[in-house]
Amino acid sequence: MIPLKIAVRDAATGPVLGISGDLDYGSAAELRELLTTLTLRPGRRLALDLARMTFCDSSGITALIAARNHALAAGADIALAAVPAPTLRILRIVGLDQIFPLLPDSDSENAALS
Repeated sequence: MIPLKIAVRDAATGPVLGISGDLDYGSAAELRELLTTLTLRPGRRLALDLARMTFCDSSGITALIAARNHALAAGADIALAAVPAPTLRILRIVGLDQIFPLLPDSDSENAALS
């Protein structure tokens, strides 16, 4: 198990959360709690950079959905950047790739969101 770490930074388009480690049953609540502290504005975008995420179980997927719901409730958008292959496979199987904008990497995240 690799401990979850979440780095928050501001970009011109809105907050970016860099998620590293395991997003699972034991750590998903940490992401959910952090979301409640973010101020999201209409027309802005919450970006989740998953390049360093090592594992994601169903609780992690649920936390990603919670992030989407939080963003949409604030009138903001959301995007997932650099989704690891195993997580991308799960997103595709359950159809979540159709509701999350998926970006190939965190560098394209800033270009695509501006």
